[in-house]
Amino acid sequence: MLTIGCHLSSSKGYLAMGKEAVKIDANTFQFFTRNPRGTKAKAMNPEDVKRYLDFAKDHGISRILAHAPYTLNGCSADEHLRELAAETMRDDLERMEYTPGNCYNFHPGSHVGQGVEAGIGYIADMLNRVVTPELHTTVLLETMSGKGSEVGREFEELREILDRVERSDQMGVCLDTCHVWDGGYDIAGDLEGVLNRFDQVIGLSRLKAIHLNDSQNPLGAHKDRHAKIGEGCIGFEALKRVVSHPALKDLPFYLETPNELDGYAREIAVMREGL
Repeated sequence: MLTIGCHLSSSKGYLAMGKEAVKIDANTFQFFTRNPRGTKAKAMNPEDVKRYLDFAKDHGISRILAHAPYTLNGCSADEHLRELAAETMRDDLERMEYTPGNCYNFHPGSHVGQGVEAGIGYIADMLNRVVTPELHTTVLLETMSGKGSEVGREFEELREILDRVERSDQMGVCLDTCHVWDGGYDIAGDLEGVLNRFDQVIGLSRLKAIHLNDSQNPLGAHKDRHAKIGEGCIGFEALKRVVSHPALKDLPFYLETPNELDGYAREIAVMREGL
């Protein structure tokens, strides 16, 4: 069965997210670990987590994905901001131990004029400080669209980060369909070629999750504007081929489309149709 869900608000806790997922026929979900535009995080509620874990087991929810805040920039030119990113990620990963065996996704960051190589070095340094053998979470680098000075538009940049991380076995990649499209990878016209390239550069075994989004922009626009499934430049048929591809169909898919719950429910239904 296709493992698919959407981004849910974590403000009411884990159990509430689990119930919302079941309500829209999702069997996974993504959530922000804290304020996506800040650094504040709610205190963990062990009883809520315990109730969620029981609920998830009873309802077949698996492989949830935590998303780091957008403000986390491990390759900032500002040493204080780099330190804050490391502290935030360390805290997030400690909190993830309440729900072991899942994944934590983050945007590699923006080098803000220092150059890609410097950015890659800073990101790898941060990961070497916070990814420890004791963790039961897989940390994912997200593919990026290449807007501004983002690191991670090209598969080669992600591979270079992975090569520099000492605990590389605890690392993986989350492929965002909007981002790779905006980054110049033609998943609509040449999905097989894009996946072959990913496999050659990074390795498909590293691919642990997919953000399933359409894009408001043409191929290679480097803008990152998500669209509802079938209402963008990638298109419904192309995204359907993504979820049904033999190399991808067993991965978890997370919708980040501009929707409310009823819209997510419709997209989950149409993605499952015919599979």
